Amino acid sequence: MRRRAFITLLGGAAAWPLAARAQQAAMPVIGLLSGSSTNAIPHLVAALQRGLEDNGFVEGQNLAMDQRWADGQFDRLPSMAAELVRRQVALIIALGPPSALAAKAATATIPIVFHNGGDVVKMGLVASLNRPGGNATGVNLFTQALEPKKLDVLTKLVPMAPTFAYLSNPNNPGAEETANEIRDAARALGRSLHVVGASTPAEIDAAFAALVDRRVAALVVMADQYFDDTRRAQLVALAARNQIPAIYGQREYALEGGLITYGTNLAETWRQAGNYAGRILKGEKPSDMPVVRPTKFELIINLKTAKTLGLNISDNLLTLADEVLE
Repeated sequence: MRRRAFITLLGGAAAWPLAARAQQAAMPVIGLLSGSSTNAIPHLVAALQRGLEDNGFVEGQNLAMDQRWADGQFDRLPSMAAELVRRQVALIIALGPPSALAAKAATATIPIVFHNGGDVVKMGLVASLNRPGGNATGVNLFTQALEPKKLDVLTKLVPMAPTFAYLSNPNNPGAEETANEIRDAARALGRSLHVVGASTPAEIDAAFAALVDRRVAALVVMADQYFDDTRRAQLVALAARNQIPAIYGQREYALEGGLITYGTNLAETWRQAGNYAGRILKGEKPSDMPVVRPTKFELIINLKTAKTLGLNISDNLLTLADEVLE
């Protein structure tokens, strides 16, 4: 009896490493693809992980994540997407239009969850918002559609300003179309608008120098992944240094000293992207999952910055604000 018990125990001990390896091998690996830098948005990555956790997936426990960050060098994204495909990840989370397009070009079979501000139908990511029909779905922020609204808010902030500017990233797939839309909005408001482009730190510096030369009274900054995640601090600092009232698309700008922002709550939309990823890992098909669209847009005003710029915020605008930072 003792010998049999010993053999049984020995066999069980030998099986434990095999079971552990099998469990490790079965752990799904998802790819995260972004043109930004992980150091710029840790709170948003945490929100994404919360969405996965809502579906029972915890990184390091029953999920592995292969993160690929291009650090603002969008030309690296196609090769990064190809690497994730070669690794045969279970799913790719693509953050921003360039990442989504790179992932879509790299695979027609691996599920893709995008977090995107552009027109995902025109970009070819989905057949329609309600029935994506392919291997991609996700969250569509419609940030480009908000650009004319940002101009309208800015005119209420500086109602006597005759000349405005729009800072655009020409590398953004929707840059030209959005610039035309905001030009039309400026004409409808009876305002003059200068469109300036920048896609590097040096070009951003040069763009602000041009705005000062043209005596632009106020600035709309395009909602763009490169601007928002990588150059946010530079943009806020230049607006303050040159005394230019500016409106941005992310709450994070206002937290860092930006004057005013209008857009979606990014932490919530990143959580929704993580939630969709978790649901797909549990067996749902992206082709049947409608693209998530935000239902609320936030207006944030930084009163301290307004005072520094010598601006008086009207009571009407303060009433409209979702949050006022003092």
